[in-house]
Amino acid sequence: MTYNIKKSKFMVPLLVAGGIFLLAGCGSSSDDAPATPPPSGGGPQPEPGLVTFAPNGALSATVTWTDYGVPYVNADNLESIGFGVGYAFAQDNLCILADQIVKFNSKRAYYFGPDAIPGSGDSENLLTDFGFLTLGIRDNAEAGFSQISEQAQALLTGYAAGYNTYLNVTDVADMDPACAGQPWVQEITPIDIMTYAQGVALLPGAANFTGPLFLAVPSNQSLVMTTAGEPVALNFDVTSVGMPDPNPLELGSNGWAIGRDLSATGQGMLIANPHFPFSGNQRFWQFGVEVPGHLKVVGGSLSGMPGMVNIGFNENVAWTHTFSTASRFTIHRLTLDPEDASGTSYLLDGESVPMTTKTHEIEVATGPGTHMTLRKTSYYSEFGPLIIVPGALPWGTDVTGTNVAFALYDANLPNYDIFDHWLAMNQAENIASYKQSFTQHTGTVFNNAMAVDGEGNAFFTDGSSVPHILPEALAVWAQHPLYQGMTQQAGLPIFPGDDRLFMPQGTVPFEQAPQLERTDFVQNSNDSFWLTNPAAPITGVSPLWGPVGNQQSLRSRMGQKMLAEGGSVDGLFTREDLVDRLINNRNFLAEAVLDDLLALCESNGGALVTMPDNATVDIAAGCAALAQWDGRMNVQSKGAMMFREFASEFQRNPQWEVPYDPAEPVTTPHTLAANETVLQQLARAQQRIESAGLDPAATLGSVQFVERSLVDGTPSGEKLPWGGAHNVEGGFNVFSSNMGNDGTLIPRHRYPQLAGSNLSAVGGGYHVTYGSSWMFAVEFTDAGPVAEGLLSYSQSSNRNSDHYLDQTLLYSAEPQLRPLHFSQADIEANAVRTVTLTGSSLR
Repeated sequence: MTYNIKKSKFMVPLLVAGGIFLLAGCGSSSDDAPATPPPSGGGPQPEPGLVTFAPNGALSATVTWTDYGVPYVNADNLESIGFGVGYAFAQDNLCILADQIVKFNSKRAYYFGPDAIPGSGDSENLLTDFGFLTLGIRDNAEAGFSQISEQAQALLTGYAAGYNTYLNVTDVADMDPACAGQPWVQEITPIDIMTYAQGVALLPGAANFTGPLFLAVPSNQSLVMTTAGEPVALNFDVTSVGMPDPNPLELGSNGWAIGRDLSATGQGMLIANPHFPFSGNQRFWQFGVEVPGHLKVVGGSLSGMPGMVNIGFNENVAWTHTFSTASRFTIHRLTLDPEDASGTSYLLDGESVPMTTKTHEIEVATGPGTHMTLRKTSYYSEFGPLIIVPGALPWGTDVTGTNVAFALYDANLPNYDIFDHWLAMNQAENIASYKQSFTQHTGTVFNNAMAVDGEGNAFFTDGSSVPHILPEALAVWAQHPLYQGMTQQAGLPIFPGDDRLFMPQGTVPFEQAPQLERTDFVQNSNDSFWLTNPAAPITGVSPLWGPVGNQQSLRSRMGQKMLAEGGSVDGLFTREDLVDRLINNRNFLAEAVLDDLLALCESNGGALVTMPDNATVDIAAGCAALAQWDGRMNVQSKGAMMFREFASEFQRNPQWEVPYDPAEPVTTPHTLAANETVLQQLARAQQRIESAGLDPAATLGSVQFVERSLVDGTPSGEKLPWGGAHNVEGGFNVFSSNMGNDGTLIPRHRYPQLAGSNLSAVGGGYHVTYGSSWMFAVEFTDAGPVAEGLLSYSQSSNRNSDHYLDQTLLYSAEPQLRPLHFSQADIEANAVRTVTLTGSSLR
């Protein structure tokens, strides 16, 4: 096979290479190439007239890059669309996807040894590799490829070919230095991308259980053995495996779909504002695709999405997502059979059921060019694989004295709908067809979905994959004190595993999911579905979707408040209003308590504040800083840091005069309690700032910054001032410093934080690593969609790219969005470079 690159007048010279080499499957040596399954047509059928695969396997895509490095891919078939997108994405973010292909193919230990931090003994790469083998995501991808539509198969096949083309035609010197020339940067197959997608689907669920999955062996067995059957002694503290967090990256977002009743033009408008990491495997990337006459869509997607737009708009519909409160998994408590001394049988409806097993092998680097093979056995029940969480979920006697084990059911294991669901959204012609995508697919995995069409019909649903436990089982579970107590203590849903009544029946059908269609608005800021629109609360769904009647976060209340205030044209919103709401950097807590807080400072009259340990603190500096603050979280806002640190204290022990009332969920609680506790919170906030060597009256831009890492993971030293709020003060445009693990092994620096805060004395403030990412505001007009947006961390993770920092610098100078291009005339008017790519299909 050969790949040829045709030059255009904008194109820089590229090398031409040929000879495709397929990446090996799991457990194979790197030169064993599994065959790519041919398209079978077993999944949903393509739209009439839309060409899926390139005729005769001849791929051809025209890619036009506009300002800020945004590629627009135009082709006559979907396989060529995937081809162009795969090439363009690899150019910008090669190392991220290469790392993830290694990760989800259980090859980390092969390339990097047993530890994520070399020599630490954390065994993290062993846990990850064996964990994903236990979950069987590669096996699922191989089995599921024929079950997805020909459209999705074509995009996957083309995407892999485009990625490989970039590797073949690009000099190592021109690739991202974070991974250029590394042995783990290999060509890929469509099955690799399918495997990656199966892993991503588990990010809010089973992917966080690799530790518990690794530990799950009977007490008389070794965790890991050599191929000769010898136990392997690991320098690994099993007590470091705790109860998994289903949202370890604290994914969050805001989304508004404004219908015709609140739109100044009478047509639909939308705010997209996902709060996602600035580095790693959850970065968005902006692009556009067009198959003339059949598909035209612009937006942003997560890494490895082969041509479908996750959050964006076409000519008729715009959509966005927020992280849902729903449970994507359940844990089931198995009662072990007392007659089986091995502890590998359990009772189900009174009958003994033997667990099944699978034995997995991985190769582990032991030195330069040397490896050893390790073997591990995984155990499975009818509810799913076995897990152990030390001190919480045992394989043995639990706190009730019963001999038990615990199994994990994940509704996304597997999920073959991901590509087809988003592709259906991309093709939606109105809200009716957008809704239809949810009746056909459950591929949005862990997201709420908000959408609006040009006619001003707005729609919300929680599109998560939620285990379908029958209503009669949920009723029993809700009244069961043991399982309610275990669920509350674990913070995760724990169900019986000795009765088939509690066996999940796949995923909850769409007709039973939370959903709402309106012509005024639907919105979500990660609180549960129920207050999508306060005029029409959603109730009566499975408790696994999340809470009803719960107190709203300060960020949710900020969003609801701005909606209630209305827009600038007789209360109706313009697109300019939506842009303002995205980046005005208001925050709810300040608007609720700042005046009372300043009054409390004044009434204190300069007196010292007595702390619980009887020490005294002079809060004059903190009060003076707050008196200078403008109430916004802008770069020039003096005293903003002082209020944030107060908000951090207030969050732990809120002092409201009027408590929360479920009957008034968007207006309660309210009114600051003017008491000694609030003064002590102010004192602790001031002490923390001063202990970091900072001035409580400092401008936010002098202490909140974005700083990239050098290739070796050390700080660059270039700190860009950054405006934006935080969840603790109830901001809408949120930024944070909460990234402990970004899902990759790519080196990056992190500053240690002070207890109870995002503030770092070493870093000199707030090191922003997370927050508003791919954000935009769009309105439909008679001439088509018009939008402004920004990818805050820029298109490319390659520090040598012209688009590594350009949008970041734009926002740093002043929080602002930029025009987004949709029409062909607009794209051509802003074109910087155009390339025609041609090549051969991997089929």
